[in-house]
Amino acid sequence: MALLPQTGAEDPAEPDAEGLGATAARGAAWSGVSTIVLRLGSVIVGVVVARILAPDQFGVYAVALTVQGILMTVADLGLSSEIIRSEEPDRIAPTVATFGLISGTGLALATIVSSSRLADLLGDRDAAGAIAVLSLTLLLAGVSIVPYGLMLRRFQQRELFLISLVDLIVSTAVTFALLAAGLGVLSLAIGRVAAQAISSTLQFVATRMRPRLGLDRARWRGILAFSLPVAGANLFAWILLNVDNVVIARMAGATALGFYVLGFNIANWPMSALSQMVRSIALPYTSRVPDSAGALPQLTAVIWSMALPAGVTLAALAGPLIHVIYGAKWAPSVPVLAALGIYGGLRVIFDLFSGYLYALGRSRPVLWLQVLTIVVLTAGMIVMTSRHGIVGAAWVHVGASAVFILPGYLAIIRATGVRVTALIRACLRPTLATLPACLVALAASHLISRPLIALLAGGAGAVALYLAVTGRWLLSRLARIRGPRAEDVSDPGAAQIP
Repeated sequence: MALLPQTGAEDPAEPDAEGLGATAARGAAWSGVSTIVLRLGSVIVGVVVARILAPDQFGVYAVALTVQGILMTVADLGLSSEIIRSEEPDRIAPTVATFGLISGTGLALATIVSSSRLADLLGDRDAAGAIAVLSLTLLLAGVSIVPYGLMLRRFQQRELFLISLVDLIVSTAVTFALLAAGLGVLSLAIGRVAAQAISSTLQFVATRMRPRLGLDRARWRGILAFSLPVAGANLFAWILLNVDNVVIARMAGATALGFYVLGFNIANWPMSALSQMVRSIALPYTSRVPDSAGALPQLTAVIWSMALPAGVTLAALAGPLIHVIYGAKWAPSVPVLAALGIYGGLRVIFDLFSGYLYALGRSRPVLWLQVLTIVVLTAGMIVMTSRHGIVGAAWVHVGASAVFILPGYLAIIRATGVRVTALIRACLRPTLATLPACLVALAASHLISRPLIALLAGGAGAVALYLAVTGRWLLSRLARIRGPRAEDVSDPGAAQIP
């Protein structure tokens, strides 16, 4: 459904070129607050659920989420990216809404009909019911593509935070009520659908617009020409994150998948927060900044300075973290988390690079890189899972990212005018500063016998040492991206301060 302003309502003003950096910075700040608060809430809920459910039940839900996550990406069709980057979003909105509704409805119906076969394919027939219930989120996502894309375009991260907070509250309340009623794994699926319905409705309310369908015959081919490769690239990106679940479910079973998914989820705590922040600003910022190729190294340095130490410290403290929060029964997840923490730092940078390339309209190279990576990753997963179980599967992510995906992205962005040497120089300081911080965390993890003390001492020591080395440097880089303050614009020398 497209969005048209309600009578008397005004659209939020879009930032001009001079205010783009400051607006993006505010959006990133709200996105950061949102992801930290929401991630903390999700972690607390996840801890309680993990202590209620057995690993095999957790694995059943993980199978259902694997299917839902992949299909959710397809339901978008890359259309929200087209709304974000378009010079005439209001003009293309009815067409985008029509495609989104068709895609979401079709995928939801197809998933319901084939839920049993999908569950069998992934090696756990018990997941069929959860897959069928979660398919309703595909319809809801397709309906709300336009308001969601417009909110990202306008950097309305505060409103998105409030909507996501309501989403978390609704999901938690419904899930625990149904768990108490004895519905088991289905409780999680029903809670997710209820929350999605509320959040989709609130997106329409936040944009203060009414829905309308339509089809612009002069523009629909151009819309699909850009959005379908984006959808394909996003689909393969999701497959990259979920092919391990498929392989493990088939080769090792639901219980092993439960251990693996727990480790993966913990690794995603900081990385999802950072990735959400990156995705919220990368495409709208780089699509409108005057020199996107020149801005990318500084933006990459800031993101890398947060992603790398977070991932490495998480990996170093994997043992104490899992024992303190989840208990000894989840100990097999420790080596999985150790590997995936390292992988998570690289994944955030890939999100930034793909957003930059989408802003330039270069979605096809990203798609082909994802296709080739799927082949490499799937082959590696099959070999390593059969030989080393879930730990081998986790390390395949690290190897494929460092050896194949990162060089591939660097080759693509180099063709856009970005100097790879400038990227490397910009990221050198946070990379070197992460090494001693990691050693502090490792020392605490191995030398302190009490997990809680090891976790607190290692985390605090690593953070303090890292900030001591990079704090001022990071603040200066953030100031460059943000640009001059509004009150300094009248001063010709303000924008030239190094």
